[in-house]
Amino acid sequence: MFKLHSNDLKDGGTIAQAQVFNSFGHSGGNISPHLAWSDAPEGTESFVVTVFDPDAPTGSGWWHWVVSNIPAGVTELPTGASGTAALPAGAVESRTDYGVAGYGGAAPPPGPPHRYIFTVYAMKTPRIEVTPDSSAALVGFMTHFNSIAKASLTALYGV
Repeated sequence: MFKLHSNDLKDGGTIAQAQVFNSFGHSGGNISPHLAWSDAPEGTESFVVTVFDPDAPTGSGWWHWVVSNIPAGVTELPTGASGTAALPAGAVESRTDYGVAGYGGAAPPPGPPHRYIFTVYAMKTPRIEVTPDSSAALVGFMTHFNSIAKASLTALYGV
C-alpha cells in the first residue's frame, strides 16, 4: 500500500512553528517539511506533491505547496527542500495561493485549527506540462488525469 510519512509531521498532529508561514500575522520558519513515501504502485513514472488547506475561508481552500515532475526514483523530499538544490533535478514548484512558487506554510486566521493535507501522487507519466507560473488548479487538473495512486497525511494548525 502506497504510504506517506514525515519526520516533521504526524498524521493528526499539530504543525510545528518551523512549517508555519512568516507573514499574515504569523512568525514561523516557513520551512518545507520532510516528506517520504514508500510502496508506490507498479507503473509509477513520476510524483506530484501538494499541500492543501480545505478550511481556508476562500470558498475554494488554499494551496500551500505544489511540486510536479519528481522523478520516479525519488522517494523523499528533505526538510527545507523548497526553493533549493535539494529538490530533485527536473522537479517543478508551481505557484501557490500566496502568488509565488514554493512552499508557503500554515497561516490560518484566528479560530478553529485548519487541516493541512499533504499528498503525494504516483503518476503514470514522467512529466506534466507545467511551469513555475502554472496555477495550483492547473497542476491539480493535470494530476487528476494522470495519477494512479495517492497517499496523504493531515496535520493541524490554528491560533
